[in-house]
Amino acid sequence: MKTEVIEKDDQYVLNHCTKYLARESRDARHDFGQYPPGDDRAAICEAWRFPVVDAHWDGVSAASSYPYNDVTFVHDGRRTTPSSVAVLGTFGPLHSPVPLRPLAFAGEPTGFWAVTVRVPKGQVHTYKFAVDGAYVLDPVNPQRAVLDNGEPWSRFFTDACTVPLSFSRAERDLLGRLVRHLLPFRLDENRRFIRGVYESLDRAGRDEEFPLAYQLDDEVGTVNYIDKLIARQEQHNADDYHTCLKIIGEILRSRFGGLDPATAPPEMFADLYRQMETEKVDGWDYSRYGSPRYFLLLLRRHAMTGAFVHPKHGGNSGAAGWMYLESRFRDARDATLFDWRRALESPLGHNTDYRG
Repeated sequence: MKTEVIEKDDQYVLNHCTKYLARESRDARHDFGQYPPGDDRAAICEAWRFPVVDAHWDGVSAASSYPYNDVTFVHDGRRTTPSSVAVLGTFGPLHSPVPLRPLAFAGEPTGFWAVTVRVPKGQVHTYKFAVDGAYVLDPVNPQRAVLDNGEPWSRFFTDACTVPLSFSRAERDLLGRLVRHLLPFRLDENRRFIRGVYESLDRAGRDEEFPLAYQLDDEVGTVNYIDKLIARQEQHNADDYHTCLKIIGEILRSRFGGLDPATAPPEMFADLYRQMETEKVDGWDYSRYGSPRYFLLLLRRHAMTGAFVHPKHGGNSGAAGWMYLESRFRDARDATLFDWRRALESPLGHNTDYRG
């Protein structure tokens, strides 16, 4: 498997460095307690944005470009001034590190090193930098994965990834039930609409119109969206989910006679939500998590965002959420007020200017 290097001009990479990495102060930002004291990443603005996962353009068409992302690895060498930097990872042959090149601005060295490679969408990869021959973790990227041999590696995933990263199977099942009750698709009429959207597509149609679509479920991929959200940009909310899902599972299990809480009737979830809104939940362990209402608000925000987000973020599977809005909001002539296809590239839409 040969690694395909994509040529990007220095300005493209430096635009990201200037916005997120080129801060002189080493004081910690407000990071929601994500990093331990002394961690240099606390001083970086949105460290989760690295490596940069961007749309790919092959110069031919949106359809042929759509299956790939451009992934740009950046190493900040301003303080250490290395003589060579390379990256190796599961996105290419591990025996062939890809060299990074030094970036310049106005003919002057910047201290930053970078390389961009083409990676298929829907994948998870681990990697390390080779700095002057020493293999190190990416000092910026907060994502980590511990391999079977106990070694930590830096991790990234591309758009439309469906590999579970944050939740166990039991957590995903319970979260699916919690999310389903929050979304408008729980109503019988809307559930029939969603099922109709999915069932109207044969397998070939799904692959052609909605490549990389996640499991076509009642929560339209929202669980997958949340899984990716707390794996990357909202890692600081991961503990909230793990703790509250465990508490909620214990409560539902006790109320449901010890059976699997994911199979509890809808009325039980409705009662639980009403209690969470009032901060008075029978059986809630407040010593482990002080505000059930806060978690409910967090879950609602993530659920509604995931149902109507761009499918590249893992939710809105098959654009079903957008189709729901398209059918719901109509003008006097019965034309849609939400023509989402006009804003998207092929194969999702028919915009020839947009590249994802």
